[in-house]
Amino acid sequence: MAVAALDIRLDGILTEDDARAIFWQGEEVVVFAILELSKRIAEQKSAEPAHSHDTPATPSGSKPPYSKPSTSPRGKKRPGRKPGHPGTRRKVPARIDRRADHRAQACPDCGGPLNRCSETRTRYIEDIPEIEPEVTEHTIHRDWCPHCRKKVEPPVPDGLPGATLGNRVLVLSAWLHYALGNTLSQIVEVFNFHLQLPLTPGGLVQMWYRLQAILYGWYEEIQQEALKSGVLHADETGWRVNGKTLWLWCFTTQNLTYYMINRSRGSPALRNFFIQEFAGVLVTDFWGAYNAVVCACRQTCLAHLLRELEHTEKYKSPGKNWPAFAKKLRRLIGDAIRLWRRKDELSPQTYASRRERLTVRLQELIDTDWGNGHPKRLVKRLRRHRNDLFTFLGHPSVPFDNNHAERSIRPAVIIRKNSYGNRSQRGADCQAVLMSIFRTLKQRGHDPIQTVVQALHEYILTGQLPPLPAPKTTSDG
Repeated sequence: MAVAALDIRLDGILTEDDARAIFWQGEEVVVFAILELSKRIAEQKSAEPAHSHDTPATPSGSKPPYSKPSTSPRGKKRPGRKPGHPGTRRKVPARIDRRADHRAQACPDCGGPLNRCSETRTRYIEDIPEIEPEVTEHTIHRDWCPHCRKKVEPPVPDGLPGATLGNRVLVLSAWLHYALGNTLSQIVEVFNFHLQLPLTPGGLVQMWYRLQAILYGWYEEIQQEALKSGVLHADETGWRVNGKTLWLWCFTTQNLTYYMINRSRGSPALRNFFIQEFAGVLVTDFWGAYNAVVCACRQTCLAHLLRELEHTEKYKSPGKNWPAFAKKLRRLIGDAIRLWRRKDELSPQTYASRRERLTVRLQELIDTDWGNGHPKRLVKRLRRHRNDLFTFLGHPSVPFDNNHAERSIRPAVIIRKNSYGNRSQRGADCQAVLMSIFRTLKQRGHDPIQTVVQALHEYILTGQLPPLPAPKTTSDG
C-alpha cells in the first residue's frame, strides 16, 4: 500500500487524529507508516551537519566553518569611521635616518624626454633594516683580592652567567612564546631566517627555565598582591600536561593576572593559592569548588545564570512550570542590573529600598514550589548563592559578571590551541610563571621586553631581583 493511499500527512507533524486514522486502518498500515516515518527521520539526521549538537557553550573554534551560519549584512555595522569624520594616518616620524632622492629619467608612459621642474613631494617610509646579530667579545679581567685570597672578576650584565646568547634574545623569545602564543618551531624559524641568529629548540627551553627561576620572585609578588586586592576575579579551564588533563587557574584584577597549573579542579588547588583568608570580594561563576574559599563576600556571575536559562530552554525539556520560573528570574536579574546602572540617578533611600525589594523577590522565588525538574535544580543554586547574587549593588567596583576573568584567561586558551599544553610538569610551571609576569606587565602599562631586560641587568650586577614594577595605568592592557 502506498503512503499516498493513507488519508494523512506523513511529511509533517502528526496530530492525534492522524495517529488514530492510521491505527483504525489496520496492522499493516500502522507498520508501514512507522517504517516510513523512521526512514525519513534517519534521512533528515544524515543530512544534518556533524556538529548540529553544539550548544551555546561550544567555542566558535570547535565548530567547522561549513556549520556556521552566514552573517547577514543587514543591520551589521560598517567598518571604519562615519562619513565626515577626519581620517587617521601614521604620524610623521620624529627622526629621519636616511634620505633618498628620486627623479624619473624619461616619461613612464611614452618614454620621451622630460622638462625639469622645481616641484617635489615628500613621502615617508618606515621599515625594518636587514638585521644581523651583534657579536660582542667580552674581555674579563681577573684580579687578586688579598683580603679574600682569591681571584675575582666583574659580572657581565649583557647575558646570564655561562650563556652565549644575550638577554634580549632570551626575553624576546620568551615573550613570543608565553605572551603571544607562538610555538617553539615558529620562534626558531623567526630567529634562524629573519634575525639571522641560529637557535635550537632545546637551547631555548633551557634558557626559559633559567629565566623562570630568576623571575619567580615577581610571580610570588603577583600572588601576594592578588590576595590583598579589593576585588578578585577567578576562572579555570583545562590544560594538557604530558597527555594528561590538568587545570589552568586564573586569578586576576585590573592590574595583575596570576596563572596556576594544577592537577586539581577542586578545593586542593584553591588552597594552594589562597594561603590566607581573602578580605576582598571574590567574583566567580557557580563552580562549587569556590565555595571552599574563605573570603569576606562573593559575587557570582549573573551572565552565567542567564546563559543557563537559554541553554535549558533550547536543549532540554524544562517542564510545564519552567516558563513562569524563567520569566520571573530573568526579570529579577534585569531589574537588578538596571538598578545598578541608575545608582547615581537615585537617592540613597530610594536605592536602598529597591535593593531590599530585590532581596524579597529573590526569597519569594526560592520559597515557591516549582515542582521537580530544572526549576528545582536552579532553585537549589539560588538558595545556595542567595547572598552572592546582588553583592555588586553594594560595591561600585564589583561587576555583575565574571567577564574580566574570562578575557584574562583567553590568551592562555589561545596558547593552548597552538601548543597543545606542555610535555612536563616543569614546563607547565614555567608556563604559569612567565605567562603571569608578561600579562601583568602589559596590564600595568610597561613594555614587557624592556622591563624584563632591565631587571636581568640589575639582577646580574647586584644578585637581587628588583621589585615588581607598579602600575602606570589602571586600565587593562
